[in-house]
Amino acid sequence: MSTRPLADEIRPQSLDEVVGQRHLIGPGGVLRRLIDAGTSANMIFYGPSGTGKTTIANIIANKTNKTLYRLNATTASLQDVKDIIASVGTLMAPGGILLYLDEIQYFNKKQQQSLLEFMENGSITLIASTTENPFFYVYNALLSRSTVFEFKQVEPRELLPAVERALGILKERSPLPLAWEEGVPMQIATQCGGDVRKAINACELLYEAAEAKNGELLLTSEDALQVAQRSAMRYDKGGDAMYDMASALMKSLRGSDPDAALHYLARFLEAGDLVTPCRRLLCSASEDIGMAYPQAIAIVKACVDTAMQLGLPEAQLPLAQAAILLATAPKSNSVVEGINAAWADVKRGRTGDIPRELQNVHADSTGLEREQGYKYPHEFPNHWVKQQYLPDPIKKAVYYRYGDNKVEQAAAKYWEAIKHADGH
Repeated sequence: MSTRPLADEIRPQSLDEVVGQRHLIGPGGVLRRLIDAGTSANMIFYGPSGTGKTTIANIIANKTNKTLYRLNATTASLQDVKDIIASVGTLMAPGGILLYLDEIQYFNKKQQQSLLEFMENGSITLIASTTENPFFYVYNALLSRSTVFEFKQVEPRELLPAVERALGILKERSPLPLAWEEGVPMQIATQCGGDVRKAINACELLYEAAEAKNGELLLTSEDALQVAQRSAMRYDKGGDAMYDMASALMKSLRGSDPDAALHYLARFLEAGDLVTPCRRLLCSASEDIGMAYPQAIAIVKACVDTAMQLGLPEAQLPLAQAAILLATAPKSNSVVEGINAAWADVKRGRTGDIPRELQNVHADSTGLEREQGYKYPHEFPNHWVKQQYLPDPIKKAVYYRYGDNKVEQAAAKYWEAIKHADGH
């Protein structure tokens, strides 16, 4: 029985064998054309784990007759890079070197800058990979000398042939007859979150855990669910995946889609992260609902407090309630538009002295200045009186504009009637 990891045994040797990434390596794909032309371009592969980045780097090395060296930036140093460069032009690397640097985001700016020297003098062709957005984590000078290719999670239908191939190899390896319940291959392909390596490893684990019955091994759906449990979700606290999910939750709330909101909330719950969705829910209550339903923030705050007190799994209930409430509530962005406009003026220096009428009343006690002249609104009909509140340079500025929802339009009509009655 082979002891070689199954994922290595079935690693594709040509672009046609690679599953997924059709947008890059399908017929006419830019990356495919570059590889077929024998490119020596520096590249950055960006995307989730298990989507073919290392595999395609291997294929490029073979196509260009370069010696492939692999380093992982989590453990590698510049000395490791220099040691590799030392083999340029020797029998160790007669056709040149392709350096595959995994997780480049873990190299600091100085380390990344040092790579430029070797890239520019042709010592190496660099393929760097990262699971984080390279435009945030990779030094600009290095980015400008590289082409970025985004790898995507592999769809289950594309992943299925690799799973079936892996199961077929296991069947050939097995000393006992091996079979599986209908639907198991697609179940594995679906549950592994577009990660080919994880799907292949799941096949291997499922085989190793299978119990012999009546002289044969049967892979069951129940066992497949256990093996792939929690694997369908890519989540790294503080990483791109977390921020993408937070963005998706917020946009689903704003877009009034309760089903999508519950889906992304469930992904956070599965990852055990309560803090991030709570922040998004609280923010959405003011940013997206705001004055259209002012009570929303109080209700959401109560739901968040309850969730934090309960902890998981019970926290799912008040958070789901908050998500549904926000997704189905009337929407208004008048709050965020108003404060953004006001803050923008302040940043530009459009301020001015606070009107004398609004200054602290203690200034009048000196007797050196005119009477403050503040009009107390509660002493006037309808508790309103016309007076200037903004500084002179921006006295006619309008920051808040009533939204077109029922609540804000009712407030607009109320104040229009009062101010019109006063002759203003």
